[in-house]
Amino acid sequence: MSIKSDNRHLYLQVIDHLKQDIQQGNYMEKEKLPSEFDLAKQLGVSRATLREALRILEEENVIIRRHGVGTFVNAKPLFTSGIEQINSVTNMIEQAGMKPGTIFLNSSTTGPTEEDIHRFSCSPDDEIIVIERVRTANGEPVVYCIDKIPAKILPGPFSYEEESIFHMLEVKSNRRISYAMAEIEPIGYHEKISPILECDPETALLVLKQQHFDETDEQILYSVNYFKADKFSFHVLRKRVL
Repeated sequence: MSIKSDNRHLYLQVIDHLKQDIQQGNYMEKEKLPSEFDLAKQLGVSRATLREALRILEEENVIIRRHGVGTFVNAKPLFTSGIEQINSVTNMIEQAGMKPGTIFLNSSTTGPTEEDIHRFSCSPDDEIIVIERVRTANGEPVVYCIDKIPAKILPGPFSYEEESIFHMLEVKSNRRISYAMAEIEPIGYHEKISPILECDPETALLVLKQQHFDETDEQILYSVNYFKADKFSFHVLRKRVL
């Protein structure tokens, strides 16, 4: 099982070897790898070389290391999307061939925060609708969502029982999301949200914050979505300017 020497650094060869083992099913998703001592011996490399390879594999989310427990093969994301695309959670789940669902946690109408006043260009006397939900895929919780909408955009009583906030805005207010400004950041365990999403202690979250604008350039929705990092991956298409 030891690797064959070539002109590349040994740790790069170890990385390729372990990735190949995972792709071929020698190590399954969430399976624990042999100890560093045993794995280094099997591959015929030093533990220092192995540790460098494992460090890079962890950065690439191929493996996950649990302190005091061991090293495990990371699960492949079920849902992928280009960050440059405005794609609803509902569509992402459906595109993966799974059934989307929603658990409504809370909905309320409150006064705006200072950030809301700046964000929506509203006055302190205006009201903001706040909706908290958990989105599910085949019944499994995968995303925790907080959505904020100016109450003036959705006048009168209405039902929150909509799978898609985008669809609700189009139907209830004839407003269509045209574009969004987004930022994404990884975070570790969250005391409130991680248990709701039934995350293991070592499972990270991807936080996607988006300001959504309609065709008149008015911001009509602000959303903060917490994605289970082992279920979702995002990518971006970059084009050369010069």
